[in-house]
Amino acid sequence: MVHVVEKPENVARRGAARRAVVTGSSSGIGKAIAVRLVEEGWSVVGLDKASDESAENFRAFTVDLTDFDMLADVLAGIGETDALVHAAGFMRTAPLGELNADDGAAMWRVHVAAAALIADALLPKMRQGGRIVLIGSRTANGAAGRSQYAAAKAAMVGMARSWAAELAPKGITVNVVAPAATETPMLGDPARGATPPKRPPIGRFVRAEEVAALTAFLLAPEASAITGQQIAICGGSSL
Repeated sequence: MVHVVEKPENVARRGAARRAVVTGSSSGIGKAIAVRLVEEGWSVVGLDKASDESAENFRAFTVDLTDFDMLADVLAGIGETDALVHAAGFMRTAPLGELNADDGAAMWRVHVAAAALIADALLPKMRQGGRIVLIGSRTANGAAGRSQYAAAKAAMVGMARSWAAELAPKGITVNVVAPAATETPMLGDPARGATPPKRPPIGRFVRAEEVAALTAFLLAPEASAITGQQIAICGGSSL
């Protein structure tokens, strides 16, 4: 006979849904992650500039992540949390010699500064065994015409690894999921027309549901020994 010993964190949470805060939850990767987590029994709080409807186990807040006063007010109303997934983001492209400083600052504010503000506010309310996942990009390694976007995504990695070192003794993990070109509305954004996405060697773009699946695993108890990592979903692009 096999005797199953249930983990303490699972015993403590039996009968109560784990809560995850997901940014960018109204479309693309963020929406796929929110849907996946709800399907797995999570209670999800969605933060997005675009309006969305609340549903069973999903509560939507319409908030501009670049309005830090508004964002702080929303975060103050969120109680104990088990996970943060920062999936909100956008891309603006330009070659050196034609860079737009406002675009660079805006990408930094959404990808890096907003992530820091949210994590800083939620950490005191994060339960034992908490998880933080930042959605980065394979572009963090550098890509022609995308230097400002790459810089913001590379900064996310350094920030995540720093947090991982700080939080490991508390049993909280921090990781970055870095997909290559993914089938989302951002893929067809006219603002990135000068640098169209390249199809990975597998012959298709990454699917948002695949990013969501990896993210969900990193939030699970089985991933408690994975922290401080950037995990690429590149479809062979990095080969």
